[in-house]
Amino acid sequence: MQAARALLLLALLSGVPGCMKPAAGNGEDSGTSLTVGGGTIDVALDPGVALPRAAVMRWVRRAAEAVAGFYGRFPVARILVSVAPGGHEPVNGGVTYAAREIDVRISREATAADLDSDWVLTHEMFHLAFPNLDDKYRWMMEGLADYLEPIARARAGQWRAEEVWRDFAEGSPRGEPRRGDRGLDHAPSRDRIYWGGNTYWLLADLRIRERTDNRKSVDDAVRAILDAGGDGNSHWEFAQVLATGDRATGTEVLTELHREFGMKPGRVDLDALWKRLGVVNAAGAVTFDEKAPLAKIRAAITAPPR
Repeated sequence: MQAARALLLLALLSGVPGCMKPAAGNGEDSGTSLTVGGGTIDVALDPGVALPRAAVMRWVRRAAEAVAGFYGRFPVARILVSVAPGGHEPVNGGVTYAAREIDVRISREATAADLDSDWVLTHEMFHLAFPNLDDKYRWMMEGLADYLEPIARARAGQWRAEEVWRDFAEGSPRGEPRRGDRGLDHAPSRDRIYWGGNTYWLLADLRIRERTDNRKSVDDAVRAILDAGGDGNSHWEFAQVLATGDRATGTEVLTELHREFGMKPGRVDLDALWKRLGVVNAAGAVTFDEKAPLAKIRAAITAPPR
């Protein structure tokens, strides 16, 4: 595995031909690489992975299609996805190295159905589309990937809208500040980083959509950042991210929310938020109140692209 992985990574970084059979065109699969949204994904599969290569390639394709569908293209020209066995969860251990390589593990008990319902690889691929920031802003990077992953999968028809909102309703309380919290810029825990960051981006999406009558959204902000060169190979100053995203939406929402939540605890009345959105979560079963004030905005967030 290590030798094959090294050859693939060399080909990825140097463009030397012959190490891989390249995918022939958009959407095609050579068995070791595939092309989605103009980007090539090379797959290094450890022989210890129990699932058939075809099931793994389908999983990689689904994740890439969700991300490419969101951005209108795959965020980078080429990426290596290195898959090895391990862990107790079906899919685990996802790590993204800049915008060059994603390492992920599949447990020996995982099934093809587990891969079809996986969120980990889609989450990691969203890191390809956003710049690296100083460590104190890790909540912005991880929170964005957490927020966009279920939305993109719903838009791609891989998940239901009810599942997206159940995920948010059940997970968001974990990101709320505890005693002594000093804001997201000083997030003390994994839950605060991931779920607190998720809530920041949810509130940003809602506030942008409300102020622009649903004409602009977080989509416009993060696409503008990517189009300006802010992919996973870059390092940006935090102020540049805020300014680029706000300029794209014609608002100052990202900057405002950082003042409210980045440098102080900034609590959210989540029950009131779900009520405004029309998200009714009863014992894990989500239904929608279409008469709620923000019902149209909620529906637009997960609606397939036109």
